[in-house]
Amino acid sequence: MTSSHRVRVGTASWTDPTLTRDTDWYPRKSMSAEERLKYYADNFDLVEVDATYYFPPSEDLAGLWTRRTPDDFRMDIKAFGLLTQHPARRDAVWEDVAAELPAEHDGKRSIYLSQLPDAAVDLAFEHFDKALRPLHSAGKLGAVFFQFPKWFTNRRDNRRFLDSLKDRLPEYDKAVEFRHASWLSDDSAPKTLKQLENQGLAFVCVDEPQGFKSSVPPVLAATSELAVVRFHGHNRNNWEAKGISPAERFRYLYSQDELETWAPKVAGLAESAGETHALFNNCYQDYGVRNARQLADLLGAAVPEATGPGGVALGDATRDELYEMAQQRDIPGRSTMSKNELRSALE
Repeated sequence: MTSSHRVRVGTASWTDPTLTRDTDWYPRKSMSAEERLKYYADNFDLVEVDATYYFPPSEDLAGLWTRRTPDDFRMDIKAFGLLTQHPARRDAVWEDVAAELPAEHDGKRSIYLSQLPDAAVDLAFEHFDKALRPLHSAGKLGAVFFQFPKWFTNRRDNRRFLDSLKDRLPEYDKAVEFRHASWLSDDSAPKTLKQLENQGLAFVCVDEPQGFKSSVPPVLAATSELAVVRFHGHNRNNWEAKGISPAERFRYLYSQDELETWAPKVAGLAESAGETHALFNNCYQDYGVRNARQLADLLGAAVPEATGPGGVALGDATRDELYEMAQQRDIPGRSTMSKNELRSALE
């Protein structure tokens, strides 16, 4: 892959409890938030921040992310749910925005964008823009992901909303993910992709369970200088299940054969874009980080070599250093392992 068509590979979370609590991917269970992010960034050059869908970030938090990651790191940020026409908890919405809610909606637990006057909508986008400014100023903001709900169907008013995004967060790259098949039907797909291209919006290609109204086919297309692929897995039983965690919904481990099929597709997509982001949303336990590393290896993507604590590259470490890392992670049988065996166990 040439440098002009760079592919970054990462996951849609680095803090899911099933990863931090139930696996040994991180060297220590007691790592601080800062240590975990730094360790993740030693292993990948891209991450998606999903928590911002539930609660908008503050400038201070974005500043922390900026300071805890290397210069070449990128963060794709999920747009706050209010901004993508999802219901937002009232206590998650900025106070001055919530204060503009008309009286007839007072007392309700959730707020929808459509309930707010235009000035309040503008203010909400301005707050989100301001919060991400530290990441953008440092060159670490990838794109803002607008993931729309399954009731955001291919209608004229929703197409108008897509057009309006061009003037929202004007300095940031933006990407759009649909959750309704009507946008990518045989008749609609060319029009949808052309609209995104005209507005400078990246189309988010997805791999996900098929056969549901919320299913979008795995169409590969680049509609801006940024191309995006999100891997949701194929857990049909949990795709629309109620009352389960996101980790359970996307509990799916891609096989090596599946990733070998996807690697040339991602590489081909990358030839049509300046940069491509491939993100694994199967963040149950270590499924996402395992599959991300596998795909990166298949692509020869410019991601950092796997490292141990302190940022020591596993490929450069001595056997004593590898043994110390294995000891910290309590890897069984380490005392009799060769250098190559220790490195394999730590990857």
